[in-house]
Amino acid sequence: MQYYPAPEEVVEMDSLISAVESAFIDHGAGRSVMPPKVYVSLPGGDFRTMPSYIPSLHTAGVKIVNVHPDNRKAGLPTVMAVTILLDPPTGEPVAVLNATTLTDLRTGASAAVATKALAQRKSGTIGIIGSGKQADSGLMAISRVFQPEEVLVWSRTRSHAEMFAERYADLPVKVTDIETAAGADVLLTVTPSRAPLIREAWISDGAHINAMGADAPGKQELDPDILLRAYVCVDDMEQAIHSGEVNVPIREGIFRPDQIAGTLGRVLTGAVQKPSPGALTIFDSTGLSITDLAAAHLAIGKGRAIDLPFLHHASNSGIAGVRE
Repeated sequence: MQYYPAPEEVVEMDSLISAVESAFIDHGAGRSVMPPKVYVSLPGGDFRTMPSYIPSLHTAGVKIVNVHPDNRKAGLPTVMAVTILLDPPTGEPVAVLNATTLTDLRTGASAAVATKALAQRKSGTIGIIGSGKQADSGLMAISRVFQPEEVLVWSRTRSHAEMFAERYADLPVKVTDIETAAGADVLLTVTPSRAPLIREAWISDGAHINAMGADAPGKQELDPDILLRAYVCVDDMEQAIHSGEVNVPIREGIFRPDQIAGTLGRVLTGAVQKPSPGALTIFDSTGLSITDLAAAHLAIGKGRAIDLPFLHHASNSGIAGVRE
C-alpha cells in the first residue's frame, strides 16, 4: 500500500534543506517564536501541538501530529500530521495541509543540515538504524550533502531492511547487522526505541550521529556513554532535555544539560564553537515547529492547491487549500 505521494510532488529536497537551514539560523539568532511542544497521551500513542512564527517568512502556524508505533498493524502510517498556516498581521487562516509527508521530509532535511555542519568528512559510509519513512527521507537528504560510498541499513525486521535496499538500486545499499551499520561515518537512527540500541564500543571517533528517533519522554536509542564522549548538539534545549535523546540520561543523572554544546541554530550562526577536528558529534533532534513551518511555506509556493492524501485511496482526505 502506498501512503505517500512521491517526494518530488511535494517539495524539492535541495530547496527544503536550504529552507530548513534558514529556519535553524533564525532560531539560533532569536528571530523566531516557538513555544515548546504540548503532548497529549492517547491509548495507542500520543499527539503533539507545535506552534511557531517566522517573521522572515511572514508565516505563522501550528502543526498537530500523532505518533502511534503500532499503526502499521492497522495499515496506517506511524506518524500523521496536519499543519494550519496563518496570516500574521490578521490571524486569518491561509492554508490547511496534510503534513504527513512534509514531516518526514523536513526530518530528513534537518539531519542533512546537521550533517553538513557537524560531520568531519564529506564522504564515506552512511549507517541507518530503522527502515521506515524517515529512513527514506534521511537517506534522500543526507546523500545531498554527504557522498555515500556505501549505505549500511539495519532493521529489527530484516525483510523491511531488504525492501528499503531495493528502493535504492542507484545507491550502494547493503543490509547488515546493527553493529556494522552503527560503525558508519555518518549514522542515522530513526526508531521509536525506549531502550538503547547503539553501543558505545561500536562508534568510532570522528563519526557523526543524527539521533532522530527520541522525540518523547522515555525514548532513547544511544548508550549514554556515547553522549559522554561526544560533542552533543540539540535542535532546541528545552525540547531536548524534556524529550530528546538526552532526556533519559539527564533524568538519571548520567548526563548534564551543561554538557550540551548548544543548539544547531547557534552553531550555524557562529554563536557556538564548532567541534574540534576528529571529534565524535551527535545531533539530537526532537523536531521543531519552525522547520515544519518552513516546509509548509515552501510547499504552498508550488501552486494554488496541493493534494497530499493520507491514504492512496482517499484522494480528498488531505487537501492543502491556499486562499487567493
